[in-house]
Amino acid sequence: MSAVAQETEIRLTPLERIEQLCDPGSFEAIRSRVMSGKLGGRARAGDGVVGGLGRVDGRPVAVYAQDASFLGGSLGAAHAETIRRVMQLAGRSRVPVVGFIESGGARMQEGTAALAGYGRIFRQNVLLTGVVPQISVIGGLSAGGGCYSPALTDFVVMTRHAAMFLTGPGVVRDVMGEDVTAADLGGYKVHERNGVTDLVVADDRAGAAAARALLSYLPQHAGGRLPRILATDPALDDPGAAVPVDPRQVYDVRDAIAGIVDGDSMLEIAPRWARSIVTAFARIDGRPVGVIANQPRFLGGVLDVDSSQKGARFVEMCDRYGIPMLVLVDTPGFMPGTRQERAGVIRHGATLVRAFAAATVPRVTVVLRKAYGGAYITMNSKDLGADMVFAWPNAEIGVMGAQPAVGIIHRRELAAAEDPAALRDELAAAYAQEHLGAPVAAAGGYVDEVIEPHETRARVSWALSAMDDRRAAAPVGGVF
Repeated sequence: MSAVAQETEIRLTPLERIEQLCDPGSFEAIRSRVMSGKLGGRARAGDGVVGGLGRVDGRPVAVYAQDASFLGGSLGAAHAETIRRVMQLAGRSRVPVVGFIESGGARMQEGTAALAGYGRIFRQNVLLTGVVPQISVIGGLSAGGGCYSPALTDFVVMTRHAAMFLTGPGVVRDVMGEDVTAADLGGYKVHERNGVTDLVVADDRAGAAAARALLSYLPQHAGGRLPRILATDPALDDPGAAVPVDPRQVYDVRDAIAGIVDGDSMLEIAPRWARSIVTAFARIDGRPVGVIANQPRFLGGVLDVDSSQKGARFVEMCDRYGIPMLVLVDTPGFMPGTRQERAGVIRHGATLVRAFAAATVPRVTVVLRKAYGGAYITMNSKDLGADMVFAWPNAEIGVMGAQPAVGIIHRRELAAAEDPAALRDELAAAYAQEHLGAPVAAAGGYVDEVIEPHETRARVSWALSAMDDRRAAAPVGGVF
């Protein structure tokens, strides 16, 4: 981004950031009379942080915002206590907590006391994990402990003028001999590609809007009711119109998603990290749903180290807060090669398997075109615990595609054939009809129903509604 563009970005004060998040007139500060004492001849109420309680869309929320104009937003003991107190209130009241982060890290003037303050905040982050939603909005430079706390929350939003790093450019230059800018070291372009940040926005106002948008899909606390709004028609009448019949032809799975979920309801999470898989919040008939989908537009929709991590993290998030899941499958398998094996694709792939297998929320899978090998199992297959599995008529499900399969099974016949290519095509067609077709999978009980693409939204909505009704009717502690 150019310097001119950065100058036009809207920078707000801590209180203005909070007021952008909260409903008008709803915010009430706490510990506003706390004084830090004299530090370099200056003192400030709240010790460089504003915290309190407000409302977002009428629902209570705990919120705090650091003040970079006071000692660089550095964290001292009193500053830390205000944040910890806000988080404690969030846990006791069972409401979400949103933090606007802009801090140079631990306050050197306070030494170990500042480090201890970060320790108390980190512990509170962990204690709240899976209890109430936690959202961090990074609005400027955040270093050291100013990065660890956001990384312990459920969602991280970065503005384009923000930067996050454990050690700043000066330390990197002195220790490593690297001359690097803050943006190149930890700007949004770095973190949107490594999974550290979930959303990138233009400025402070957009950061507050992003936090409000995230909260609109989340309950107040684990086990709470999901917010529901009026349903809208999907942007596309038939999701099948977005998916080519040729399994080798690429397309954008987000176009297919648009034909299933409510119009303008999709909020994609980490869109530039691990792009062969899409994770997003959306709504179906006004109800929040988490969408996990292979993305054929990138690497053919394969699963690899990064996409497994991304998918697992999102599945765990949905399960943590009771958000039902829609899984759209179109994948040729796991990425092969020495680089992936050395990076631990076995371990990371198993993490996605574990996340789906352990999930207790309603889960519906739709196989759009192909689901082969270990990736078929991993992407919320019926035997992994999916509540309902649908497949489109032309979908293929099996160990691998027909062409490579017959190349292994009939390699001697093919080697001896006068026309190996013609024989291979003939054998592949027979293999696909016998082993890979959606009707074959349905006959074996691996798919519950073969549906036409235009029926997908209605069938998914029915399945999720039925499972929601079952969950509501079940006794506390009931198993579905």
